[in-house]
Amino acid sequence: MDSARILKADFLDILFEGRNKEYGAYELRRKYEKRVRNALIGTASVALLCVGGYVVSNIIKGIEDRNPKKPVIEQIKMEDIKLPDDPKTPPPPPPPPAPPPPVKPSVQFTPPVIKKDNEVPPEEEPPKVEEIKDKAVSTKTMEGDPNGIDPGLLEDSKGTGVVEAPPPPPKEEIFTFVEQPPTFPGGEEALAKYLSKNIRYPRVAQENGISGTVFVQFVVDSEGTIKDVKTVGAAKGGGLEDEAVRVVKTMPKWKPGKQNGRQVSVQFNLPIRFTLQE
Repeated sequence: MDSARILKADFLDILFEGRNKEYGAYELRRKYEKRVRNALIGTASVALLCVGGYVVSNIIKGIEDRNPKKPVIEQIKMEDIKLPDDPKTPPPPPPPPAPPPPVKPSVQFTPPVIKKDNEVPPEEEPPKVEEIKDKAVSTKTMEGDPNGIDPGLLEDSKGTGVVEAPPPPPKEEIFTFVEQPPTFPGGEEALAKYLSKNIRYPRVAQENGISGTVFVQFVVDSEGTIKDVKTVGAAKGGGLEDEAVRVVKTMPKWKPGKQNGRQVSVQFNLPIRFTLQE
């Protein structure tokens, strides 16, 4: 290619000088810029369409939220309501109760009275064993079915149909003062040793300098068992009441108190003193 044509020719003509331009590479490079431009325009159009649709959707939704549709209530007149031609039939009445089972023929029981034979009228003579072997003994004489049941069973079965619970056992009386009060095994000295050995001074009470006497009230029943343990009087706090109740509950059985020679339940009050060592 001469110099005059080189100045007027573009880069592709110079590059493909003397080569086969119909092969395809020349055409692809010639239209490369056009394809890139079309691709950018297409991509931008799709992106714009998506963004625009999203924006329009939000605008429409905002308008609907600001102006909600009011529900439409139709007025229905009574004459517009059509009732079914065949109303429902009422439920059948409950079946009648079953008849009672047949009862055996019965013979009235006559308390025996010692009399002479000539003083007993015929109608008061006791029936013979052969006559009553298929009959039941009842309060009156009546006919019945030999294969039936004893009429006394029917009379005993009449009732309210409610099974009553057995009455609760009588509550044991708790005495406050008795002739012989309950005692700890070994006496008061053994009780003092037990308390000093088993009481643990609560840490909260130690840290806060809490001390004093806690009064514990409990019941020693007729078997010597301790129950219904609680504290009475003003609370000291710091866990002193809880510790006193715990120690009393862990005590062994006491010797029960007695009243009129009989072991009874007795209410007992026990003071427990908590003292901080200086």
